[in-house]
Amino acid sequence: MSIGILLVTHPGIGDALLENASRLLGNCPLRIRSLAIPLESDREKLMRDALEAARSLDDGSGILILTDAFGATPSNIACELTREMQANVVSGLNLPMLIRVFNYSSDDLAALTRKAEEGGMRGIQVSTASGEEA
Repeated sequence: MSIGILLVTHPGIGDALLENASRLLGNCPLRIRSLAIPLESDREKLMRDALEAARSLDDGSGILILTDAFGATPSNIACELTREMQANVVSGLNLPMLIRVFNYSSDDLAALTRKAEEGGMRGIQVSTASGEEA
């Protein structure tokens, strides 16, 4: 059994990150799906689509939902899914986060959630013109 991964993002973001992570690592070791949330759409239909996508990924181990911007519609839909099934949500999706999730694909839901958070945070670095930390 393994954790399913659902990317719930604004259009184009999840697909692009998934494509790039898969190319960098050669394959995707997890059951994973990307769901784009259009800016103007029927919220009830979006929830049905999101729940269907999430359930299709869950083999009983739960799912990890990665979303791009906390507080935006994709994130809100993702958080609503946690009321319907065993799922955790991590917002702030970036490429380092997704690669870290791929690299720890055998972890359980709690551990994989922590790895996603760590990968996303460690992937953020600031460089300045002077070469000093900001």
